[in-house]
Amino acid sequence: MKNIKYLLLIVAVVMLFPLMAYAEDVEDTRAKVYFFHGETCPHCQEARTWFESIQEEYGSKYVLVEYEVWNNEENAALMEKVSTMRNDNATGVPYIVCGDKSWIGFDEATMADEIKGQIDAVYASPVSERYDAVEEAGGVVPATEEKKPNDVVSLIIILVVAGLAGFGIYKARKSTN
Repeated sequence: MKNIKYLLLIVAVVMLFPLMAYAEDVEDTRAKVYFFHGETCPHCQEARTWFESIQEEYGSKYVLVEYEVWNNEENAALMEKVSTMRNDNATGVPYIVCGDKSWIGFDEATMADEIKGQIDAVYASPVSERYDAVEEAGGVVPATEEKKPNDVVSLIIILVVAGLAGFGIYKARKSTN
């Protein structure tokens, strides 16, 4: 009987782990950088390469939300709506938006420091006070990967709980014999 009490306590504690894991990822506090681009646009590729190059230093501060506009009419319409709302004349790509600032085209020499400074500023501001042009324009902002439940962690927890329950049942039966 004593073994069953310990087993129930262990199972109860282990079952709390998924709740704690999900509670940590409720809100993504990184700055959203919207990247409207064309599939084969060389300037867009240059911008994407630059964003990849700052990933190690800035990856914890921003998430790149991409919208391909040359082959997707909805994304193109969203870019036009955001551009018009912001009083930008974004007739080409890339069109980059972060907080209350935007950039048309991409030139690393003249834009890199400004974009990084804006990422820092948005990241440092409270999430509830951030301006989001895409949301204001009625666009759907895709969920970032970090907001999704971690299926691997869930599977491991289920297997551990099942294993502990099986072991407890085995021990309980063995002790009664």
